[in-house]
Amino acid sequence: MSNAIIGLFVGLLLAIAATTGGFGGFILAIVLGVIGLAIGLQRDGTIDLMALLRSRNRG
Repeated sequence: MSNAIIGLFVGLLLAIAATTGGFGGFILAIVLGVIGLAIGLQRDGTIDLMALLRSRNRG
């Protein structure tokens, strides 16, 4: 299992633990899942989040 998949599962599990349901919980699950996926992809070397952050600070 790749780090991206593990990150996605961790984000989704945190969302389930943090919510009690409803539309807000659904949106939070999606946001945390995407954050977990991005961190997993960063660890796999598929994307470079630091390059994205550096390019924003250049002005």
